[in-house]
Amino acid sequence: MTDLIPMTALGATEPRRETHGALTLVENADLALASLTLRRGQSAPSPFGLTLPPAGQAVSGADAGAFWIGRDQWMIEGPGQGAADFCARVLAEAPACSVSEQTDGFTAFEITSSGGGGFVEPLLAKLVNLDPKGFTPGSVVRTNLEHMSVFLLRRSDDHLAVIGMRTYAQALWHALATAARGWGGR
Repeated sequence: MTDLIPMTALGATEPRRETHGALTLVENADLALASLTLRRGQSAPSPFGLTLPPAGQAVSGADAGAFWIGRDQWMIEGPGQGAADFCARVLAEAPACSVSEQTDGFTAFEITSSGGGGFVEPLLAKLVNLDPKGFTPGSVVRTNLEHMSVFLLRRSDDHLAVIGMRTYAQALWHALATAARGWGGR
């Protein structure tokens, strides 16, 4: 019998990490995700003590985060909980909502800058068609990056998260690493 070995979305046993000048890309293999949708007439719950954010916004707390994905819909994040039954935890926090597991369907890449937001903004401008000056910390958008649909979250001035479909993990990493090589050292 063969032992099963956990693999990251990029096909390794450990998350990939690359540094290009001031920019560091890290595969966030331990981020749990669950979608939360309100049912008709339901008011928004406060899972993990979070106030669910309005359109185009994200929030984070000590144990979880949330970002808006559509009318009465949010993605709930569980940092460091990728191997846990995160969906069950979200459902326990919001039992009247429709909750579905998303961890294995998506992959997350975190981009940080040791040089501040001045390196993240040109990278954003290179990757997607949005005004990086208006994409401030706490902002989220679903957009296209090359041929892929992704969520972009501006976690802080010097931190950007890119969450895309797991089936596109290699192509997404390639696009991000190529862009980072071009802007990281400038």
